[in-house]
Amino acid sequence: MKLSTTSPNYVGLVKFLVQPFLESPESLSVDCEMSHSLKRAWIRIAFDPTDKGKVFGRWGRNIQAIRTVIATAAELAGQSVYLDIYGSNSQSRDGMSFDEEQEERIPPPRSRDRSGSIPRPIAKPRLR
Repeated sequence: MKLSTTSPNYVGLVKFLVQPFLESPESLSVDCEMSHSLKRAWIRIAFDPTDKGKVFGRWGRNIQAIRTVIATAAELAGQSVYLDIYGSNSQSRDGMSFDEEQEERIPPPRSRDRSGSIPRPIAKPRLR
């Protein structure tokens, strides 16, 4: 089933997804480069650094959801997409695929083991 031969409106999609998280939505800058021969899109976004926490969300959940929506739109158009965020303190992701970026951002599981914590008092039953 072939849906469309045109590319999704990545700029509009990214603005739609990111602006609700921003205190000053006008600070959002979105640049998109297309390589029709490689069927690949490079999207670069920049926004006020004070909004970084809201855009990324806890454990990167918000930005991960945004990346998933963009990747799905690209996949439906038979393309791949790279999203780069200017102003983030992470290293350059040039040449890294979308899936590799997702794997890189998965937080380590939190341990529920209490062996390293303060010992809990032992509750003794009351005798009457």
